[in-house]
Amino acid sequence: MNTSETHIVKKLEKPIRFQKYGVGIFKTIPTKSGIKKAIKKELIFIDGILATTSKYISGGEKIELFESENSSTFERLELNLEILFEDDFLAIICKPAGILVSGNKFVTIANGLAQNLQKSNQIDAVKPQPIHRLDYPTSGLLVIGKTSASILKLGESFKNKEIQKTYFAITIGKMQPRGEINFSVDEKEAFTKFEVVQTVKSERFDFLNLVKLSPKTGRKHQLRKHLFAIGNPILGDKIYFLDDKILKGKGLYLHAATLEFSHPFTKEQIKVSKELPKKFTNIIGDFDLNNK
Repeated sequence: MNTSETHIVKKLEKPIRFQKYGVGIFKTIPTKSGIKKAIKKELIFIDGILATTSKYISGGEKIELFESENSSTFERLELNLEILFEDDFLAIICKPAGILVSGNKFVTIANGLAQNLQKSNQIDAVKPQPIHRLDYPTSGLLVIGKTSASILKLGESFKNKEIQKTYFAITIGKMQPRGEINFSVDEKEAFTKFEVVQTVKSERFDFLNLVKLSPKTGRKHQLRKHLFAIGNPILGDKIYFLDDKILKGKGLYLHAATLEFSHPFTKEQIKVSKELPKKFTNIIGDFDLNNK
């Protein structure tokens, strides 16, 4: 048999059963059931000894996955994600536009996380999971939980509005310099603050605006619906648009640019930003998020 993958265990706070620890350490076996099957087929060795589900891992072990002609194959999503922050509890990645966060499709952010993130050494480590959602055509920052406790606490932080999110959009038409939009979405309260950062003249759209958006609620399509409601839809929106102001082929000009929150375990104040996509700067020119 040939070695397929090798994993060296970092120092752990507490010993953990291999069947639980092994989830996510091999790129070709992302699930607990896959680990059990590989152990049963005698394809995993720990420090040169055949692995068992009851074996405890404490740190420093060399874990090897072997391949054979009769071994099961596991389909792996090749999706290179930009990681902007990562520790044992959580990660912040940049979601490209045009990819689902999760769902029944094979190509989703959720399916690509295990291949891009480091295995957590916490005793409650799980397969990494997105904590919130971004629309399919929206780009930008996405928070990922890597342990059971972090998924729970981060979910509570979003629910309690303790995570500050800042978006940037390019909108169509003349706008007030700043304002608040307080229209219900799906019969639920929804609130968004906006500030026009820059405006350029456009032969086709009259005016295009770079707008900073601070949502205080997180309803589905909230920013898109709110801007459409005040007569300034987001450029490239194929759902909420003005009949004579449709832009095709460039995608949606909406970007989740900044996340700021207190780390649920270390209490470190985290602020992560991701620069605007090139299609934005092609319209408005160079732009420094840190100055806005």
